[in-house]
Amino acid sequence: MIALIGTIICSTLLLVIFRIFERYEIDSFQAIVVNYFTAFICGISIYAADIQPAILTNLTWIPFIGVSAILFISLFIIMAISAQKNGIASTSVAVKMSMALSMLGMILIYKEAISFIKISGVVLALLGVFLLAGANKGTNKNSASFMLVILFFGSGLLDLHLNYAQKVALSNLSPPLFTAFGFGLAGCIGLVVYIIQGIRSSYKPVRAKNIIAGVTLGIPNFYSIYFILKSYRTLNWQDSSVLAVANVSIVILSVFVGLLVFKEQVNKIKIAGILSALLAITLLYLSS
Repeated sequence: MIALIGTIICSTLLLVIFRIFERYEIDSFQAIVVNYFTAFICGISIYAADIQPAILTNLTWIPFIGVSAILFISLFIIMAISAQKNGIASTSVAVKMSMALSMLGMILIYKEAISFIKISGVVLALLGVFLLAGANKGTNKNSASFMLVILFFGSGLLDLHLNYAQKVALSNLSPPLFTAFGFGLAGCIGLVVYIIQGIRSSYKPVRAKNIIAGVTLGIPNFYSIYFILKSYRTLNWQDSSVLAVANVSIVILSVFVGLLVFKEQVNKIKIAGILSALLAITLLYLSS
């Protein structure tokens, strides 16, 4: 249970840190690049003993790490902007509701059983995300609201990709090491993009506060994954149940933090979206 609480706190903390970036004028891109190198170092430090010579002879995992890395860094950048523009509560719901999309993908790919409760949960999850995305209509945030839809579909694709990779490509590579390598490659991709930007225009100088912010972000980023993996091993629950309980808890905590700490505005549409999301996770938990 301690591990489950750990992933809830770390996942919520990521959104809080993104929200603070704007206040202290942190360059989100630079911080995110540093964050991934920090997460990579954390992963390698803890799971170095899992490295086996066989991973160098069976390289089927490399393309999966490439896709993971691209999704990691692109979604994280969008998440950072969304947390600042749309708020912590809405961003958290969009990311965590992607569980419904990944479950739908698993139903189609693995021919899992379909139930009325499961389909109802998926429909309510979609409804919740689109209600939140539409909650800013008529304001200058309307364009930023589309990020919630991108996060929903992108995070669902990432979850499904990671699940599929573990089933077909990780015979010699442990899931924590797979994640750590993905983090490291995501950092390398970000560094290459930064260099290309510098060649085409002028460099934005790397500032100490951006590096500090990246390290601060990278530690909870890694441990949010570390603790959920540990929860899967230590709790006597189905994996989908662990994920559902973690997601609904993160959504609830993020909503309270957004309202109480950052005084985020709510309206009837946003409240309806959050309630729809919470009901969706409950139904998806029951269906598991």
